[in-house]
Amino acid sequence: MKQHGRRPRFSSPLTDARKQLARVAARPFNWFRPTTRFLLGFFVLALLSTLLLARTRSAMPAAEAYQEGDVVRADVVAPADITSEDARETEHRREAAQSNTPPVWDFDPTQTESAVQNFRVSWETLKRQAEARSTGAVNTNGNANTQLERSELVWTGAGADRQAIARAVVAHRFDPGALETLSRLLREHGGGHIYDERDAMQVRPEGQTVEVRGGAQSGANVSQSSFVPLSAARENLRRRILQLSGWRQSELESLASALLPLLKPTISFNREATEAARGAAAKSVPPAIVVLKRNQIVARAGDTVTPQMLRQFAAVRGYSHTERRPQLYLGIFIFVCAIYWAAWRFTEYRSTITTLPLSPVRGFTLVASSVLIELALLRAGFAVAEGIAAQSTHAPTNDAGLWGFAIPFAAAALLVTLLVDTQLALITAVLTAIFAGLLAPNGMLMTCFALVSSSAAIYGIGRYRERQSVTKAGLVVGLVNVVLAVAVMLAEQKPLTLNAILLAAACGLAGGLLTVVFTAGLLPINESFFGILTDVKLLELSNADLPVLGQLALRAPGTNQHSHAVGQLAEEACRSIGANSLLARIGALYHDIGKLAAPEMFVENQQGYNAHDRLRPTQSARIITSHVTYGLKLAREIGLPTQIADFIPQHHGTRTLHFFLRKAQAEAPEGETVDETEFRYPGPKPQFKEAAIMMLADSCEAAARSLSRPDPESIRVIVGKIFDAIVSDGQLDECDITLRGLTKIRETIIISLVAIYHARIDYPGFNPPSLDPSQPTLPHAEFDSEERGVSYTRPSEIPISKGGEVEDEALTGKGKA
Repeated sequence: MKQHGRRPRFSSPLTDARKQLARVAARPFNWFRPTTRFLLGFFVLALLSTLLLARTRSAMPAAEAYQEGDVVRADVVAPADITSEDARETEHRREAAQSNTPPVWDFDPTQTESAVQNFRVSWETLKRQAEARSTGAVNTNGNANTQLERSELVWTGAGADRQAIARAVVAHRFDPGALETLSRLLREHGGGHIYDERDAMQVRPEGQTVEVRGGAQSGANVSQSSFVPLSAARENLRRRILQLSGWRQSELESLASALLPLLKPTISFNREATEAARGAAAKSVPPAIVVLKRNQIVARAGDTVTPQMLRQFAAVRGYSHTERRPQLYLGIFIFVCAIYWAAWRFTEYRSTITTLPLSPVRGFTLVASSVLIELALLRAGFAVAEGIAAQSTHAPTNDAGLWGFAIPFAAAALLVTLLVDTQLALITAVLTAIFAGLLAPNGMLMTCFALVSSSAAIYGIGRYRERQSVTKAGLVVGLVNVVLAVAVMLAEQKPLTLNAILLAAACGLAGGLLTVVFTAGLLPINESFFGILTDVKLLELSNADLPVLGQLALRAPGTNQHSHAVGQLAEEACRSIGANSLLARIGALYHDIGKLAAPEMFVENQQGYNAHDRLRPTQSARIITSHVTYGLKLAREIGLPTQIADFIPQHHGTRTLHFFLRKAQAEAPEGETVDETEFRYPGPKPQFKEAAIMMLADSCEAAARSLSRPDPESIRVIVGKIFDAIVSDGQLDECDITLRGLTKIRETIIISLVAIYHARIDYPGFNPPSLDPSQPTLPHAEFDSEERGVSYTRPSEIPISKGGEVEDEALTGKGKA
């Protein structure tokens, strides 16, 4: 066999590295059985959805942002019977109890009497000094020159000028009446509640009753109006002393200087005892309790927020945050599991009644992951809407419901529509709408908004044949959102002011724009991750500048022409029964890429000789069947999608190269058995409609191309013969094609082939002489001949095997006609 050099490499190191990374990433999941993996994924999906749905949601939107004096934006209803402590009110009451607790003062009842006794002792001491002086010894000559006589009398008590005090007392000869008068004045002005100015901060002018404890710690409540500062008490005492009669002014000043220092505070502030008393008072205050009944209306939309409302709002929030949090998570988790289970059953059922590009498990994974991403967008969108509304104090920008129209509700449904199926997209829209209702303040209306918006995205576009389809869908969604936003405002009886309508319309259009943004961003990621072959991807694969198609056109031009012709036939046939015509056409471009290994070994690429004439039948069969295995290898190398690569083996099925087999049997020595498996394609048989149509179109195009004059009758004969052979050989047993469908396919292929090989008029002077010898100058309706690798005059001459395979290569000596 002739060698053709090194086969070209079509893959890149980056592609190989990506495949290796994907295998490494999937390795941990291979440890589990498929059912276990599905259940684990289902549990994680439900758990993540629960966490996103379990937000603090009472009947009030953004209650945390309310302040006293604000206007309530929506009705606030208690979700259950709530008994909650109002921490703020409790603290306020405890602070009030502490402030109302009287301060504790220590009273010293002996202070005044001690001062009196000190004054009297000093008086008596001075008196004894005077008596001692008057009775002192006198010398013999009558002169009083002793030390005692020479000394001055000194006041031993308090006072600035003690000698002056002593002289004043001595001048009145120690009058007992004066002593009693001064003692009485000291008792009167020092016997009250006198405090030091340093404790003045603890004395309140309103005359609050305080507790005064004596030496035995027995307390009595005393009005602070009776408290006298020390400076005032001393000033009162000084004034009374100066009003005494019978004394000179200087003597009274001296007496005042002796008595005033004796007047000291009788009470002192006890800080430790006061703090202890106030702490005990705070502890004795019972907590403030907020009691709400289920469905009790706490506030209505438009009400002004009062302190009592704020306390009730806090009670509702606290109920959601603490008391019922576990029950909330459990309830939502069960609810979410039920919803996802219904979606899984619908996906499974949908896969049984139609052909989906994904398996049921992968289809459900796409739907669930899209819903999960959409749920995250919903959660973030509502949070942003509430945050923006909370920052505004004027209508309509303080309405979170209007800002919520900008959320891209239709992104998940549009994504599933473009990738898989409208029915799966509809179930995606239903799930999105339900979750939107659970998160939105105006639950039911937002559910309807999300459902209709998603439906507009699903049914508002045709097939995904160009990237602009996403943009068109976004425009449709934006326009529908504007109408729905106005409808929601009407249903909620909101004021239809111009500003409100403009804001709602702008947010609705923004929702359509964000739908385009998120869908366009997620589309290529999901295409690659799930291996989905969209129409846009198929159109990209039809680019003739791709390396493998360029090599096919350059090295195997006959095969390239045959592929385009088969694609045209398959496309028309698919349209006749509602199959994927674009998939069939693109699959036809790649179905024979394995012939690049040895292009000249196939009749459509041969130039005047048949290379199989010099080979044994087994060698020829091995070369012909190997274009399937090499084609699959090349498809993996260039990263061809699985749906396209499946056309390579399935368009031949498990048919046998019948004529090569008979030739081998004829050449085999007598008694030697020829192994039929060496002459059979590896298969499998066609598994889907498009592959079956490819098998039929491939054989019919090859047979029609072999006719020297493919008139309609000849085409109908060979097409019927090929169809009967393929059906009889059981090649279509594993795909869901019907007899009615086969009839439509056959008629479509016949019509298409007749159109391709249509009759042409022979013009005078341009006709080959062999075609019109009798009347060279008159035109007549005859078929023009075309140069082909092999041509046959009659349909019966075409080598069609029992499986409907055209085996031109098996005929010896056939060259270019």
